[in-house]
Amino acid sequence: MSVAPALHAADETRIREEICVIGASLYQRGYTTGSAGNISARLDDGWLITPTDACLGRLDPADIAKVDVDGHAVSGGRPSKTLALHRGIYAHNSEARGIVHTHSTHLVALTLAGVWNEHDVLPPITPYYVMKVGHVPLIRYSRPGDPQVAQQIAALAASVRAVLLERLGPVVWERSVSQAAYALEELEETARLWLMTNPRPAPLDAAALDELRNQFGARW
Repeated sequence: MSVAPALHAADETRIREEICVIGASLYQRGYTTGSAGNISARLDDGWLITPTDACLGRLDPADIAKVDVDGHAVSGGRPSKTLALHRGIYAHNSEARGIVHTHSTHLVALTLAGVWNEHDVLPPITPYYVMKVGHVPLIRYSRPGDPQVAQQIAALAASVRAVLLERLGPVVWERSVSQAAYALEELEETARLWLMTNPRPAPLDAAALDELRNQFGARW
């Protein structure tokens, strides 16, 4: 008897548990509050995504929504209203396996105070921001779940690993849910550093950026 179905089921179970662990960690540390934010993962036969209006700090693996390749709900709770946004990213970036969206305090504050520029919401002030996150464009405000925002982000999905939604917070995608969360944490920490320093620190110079590209493959 083939073991492939059992392996597939075990993989999905592991990813469901990963989503819950990451959601709880982000919630406990204040990266998201209440029922804000969502997490998804790509499967071979569709996607997993947190249910609409679910608290990321209290997720149940069995309640995470499963959606098939055609976008139809298969099991679990009702999929997040941002499903179209997540599907657009996966469709345009074959390497993306996990997406995390939060309403992180310092990143939302950054959009209220004013970003560095619309193509780079923050300057390259630390090497790990350059290496782990890279360019992050601003997406101007539209209501949550607006399909035009999903289209805007999909068009950028292959060239960056994160965007910042004005007044709503970051959307980050990576090779796994955990890696997306790590990049989001680096992005939030850089926003915190930027907002708390006065005068503002100078960005890393061209020589430093070249070295990070050459030594670590940084995308900047």
